[in-house]
Amino acid sequence: MQGDGAHFRMTSCNRTTATRGRAARWRGIGTAIAIALAGAGLAGCGGEQFQKGYILPPGALEQIPIGASQDQVLIVMGTPSTVATLNGEVFYYISQRTERAVAFMPQRVTDQRVIAIYFDKNRQVVRLANYGMKDGKIFDFISRTTASGGQEISYLAPLFRLIGGGTR
Repeated sequence: MQGDGAHFRMTSCNRTTATRGRAARWRGIGTAIAIALAGAGLAGCGGEQFQKGYILPPGALEQIPIGASQDQVLIVMGTPSTVATLNGEVFYYISQRTERAVAFMPQRVTDQRVIAIYFDKNRQVVRLANYGMKDGKIFDFISRTTASGGQEISYLAPLFRLIGGGTR
């Protein structure tokens, strides 16, 4: 009988050690999962970029020569964001890029553009402009000039204020 009791104590001891080993393994796996979830959660707090409005296809402006028809422009660029009549028709394609460093924080404007395609009375392209903000002023990145006064600037300034850039 004494042998049976010793055997029982030894088996009970082995079971306890095995249970402790499994518990330790599960704690290790649980810790690894917790670290992975925390890392994934922090990765979600990383910077985000947003594109709003028109997305200019690569090489699209190069496909529109001076003298191209309005129909050609529509095929290459698609429907404009807005249209105006300034000594002929103008198609405006408006876009804005923003970013935020951390999720749930406000977005900051990093770039905003207004692509303007000017047509004459015969609906032929007479000029292209790629307006953006440079040093707080509306700037044409194609002709490398600052937009001047007149009808054009009186139409562009409110557009940039509307999409968040303001003008000085």
